[in-house]
Amino acid sequence: MLPIRKSASALMRRSLVAGGILALALGAGMPFGSRALQAQSAVDILETGSSLLYPLFNLWVPAYAKSAPRVKITTQSTGSGTGIAQSVAGIAQIGASDAYLSDAMMKKHPTMLNIPLAISMQMVNYNVPGLNQRHLKLSGPVLAGIYQGKITKWNDPAIAAMNPGVKLPDHTIIPVHRSDGSGDTFIFTQYLAFSTPDWANSLSFGTTVSWPAVSGELGAVGNPGMVTALQDNPYSVAYIGTSYQHAIEKSHMGIAMLKNRAGNFVLANARTGAAAAAVMVPKTPKDQRVSLIFAPGRESYPIINYEYALVNSHQPATQTATALRKLFTWAIDPRGGNAPSFMRQVNFVPLPAPVAKLSAAQIAEIQ
Repeated sequence: MLPIRKSASALMRRSLVAGGILALALGAGMPFGSRALQAQSAVDILETGSSLLYPLFNLWVPAYAKSAPRVKITTQSTGSGTGIAQSVAGIAQIGASDAYLSDAMMKKHPTMLNIPLAISMQMVNYNVPGLNQRHLKLSGPVLAGIYQGKITKWNDPAIAAMNPGVKLPDHTIIPVHRSDGSGDTFIFTQYLAFSTPDWANSLSFGTTVSWPAVSGELGAVGNPGMVTALQDNPYSVAYIGTSYQHAIEKSHMGIAMLKNRAGNFVLANARTGAAAAAVMVPKTPKDQRVSLIFAPGRESYPIINYEYALVNSHQPATQTATALRKLFTWAIDPRGGNAPSFMRQVNFVPLPAPVAKLSAAQIAEIQ
């Protein structure tokens, strides 16, 4: 059978088409066909760090995947300390943290960004049989005394004075603290330091601190570990992020009213969180590294905090940079990740518009 011969004009047309495609590829400075492959390839993003922010990211990821199916986001609850370490090392694209990077860290890693995604709050919880359905009143100085081993009994006069008429047990207090590097520890110890000069002068604050040796004290990993330790140990006290409030309520643990800077005792809720945010938001600098702890104001809740995404502004791949910008732009949008439907589930406060604008400016720096 004779081979079929193609006409010269058909062959010429095919050569021109192939040559045109090759010219376009070479003109873009890309190997032939790589642009098509790049368009088809998925982008992998690793988010790791804050166990307080972890529940929100787990709500965001499936919702965001509907509009960006080729972006694969893996979330890990490893603690803010790990989120900080892995983001600055380039192991993770997103370091989730309740703590902003220190001046020393920023000097060492000047391309890092601290981008607020939402505003969180932290509870102080307790397991005191018979009193968990009441909101015991506690203050920074009293909590500092407990974690220093100076206040050891639930019926100590300092606690009794704030809770008149409450029959407090003559039982030893078991203080529970984080044993991992933790943004929760960062904001809790800020509350102690800002309200208690003795704590500020001796222990200060940080993602890790040298906890004083206290009889019966317990260490736990992550907010889930703090919840479990509280449940398993009657007469204990712990600091836990509000994204775990449903777990606290389900297990019938107590939620304390905390003494704020104005001297009032308030619970963590949308109203008191927003009151504190309204006072502190105008103090937010361009780089957004700021503490919101112990805000003035009659209704201000004393432990509120920006939840940060720690991201390197210089990404090694254009695709990754683009995916991160789009993700964060969606996350801070009140019609996207900051929608009330997400915020209510984790008991967070949405970003006020001026803060969202500052976050957007930082997001634009990711290249």
